[in-house]
Amino acid sequence: QVQLVESGGGLVQAGGSLRLACVASGRTGAIAWFRQAPGKEREGVSCFRSSDGRTYYADSVKGRFTTSRELAMNTVYLQMNSLKPEDTAVYYCAAVGREFGIWYFPSEYDYWGQGTQVTVSS
Repeated sequence: QVQLVESGGGLVQAGGSLRLACVASGRTGAIAWFRQAPGKEREGVSCFRSSDGRTYYADSVKGRFTTSRELAMNTVYLQMNSLKPEDTAVYYCAAVGREFGIWYFPSEYDYWGQGTQVTVSS
């Protein structure tokens, strides 16, 4: 029902910025960003709720990352500023067709993008 295509990863110096994009086909109730570093569990980064535009953020990225949606393109962005080496991970967008319960639980989401690598050098 939902397909996700994400882009925007790359290599950046500490303190720099990247913008990730997730293009969704099909109707979604929410689109979230997760990240996973080697040897670590998948971590919720942010979530955009379609019904009212409410956003949620992990404490580790508050004040640095911003998620938003362009409705005409059905695209959700993750603007990442003041990047730190500890932000290095594979970033995934995820979608659910219904209202979610707890946004940062990976099990809430039914659809996942392919992942894009973000590497922050010191």
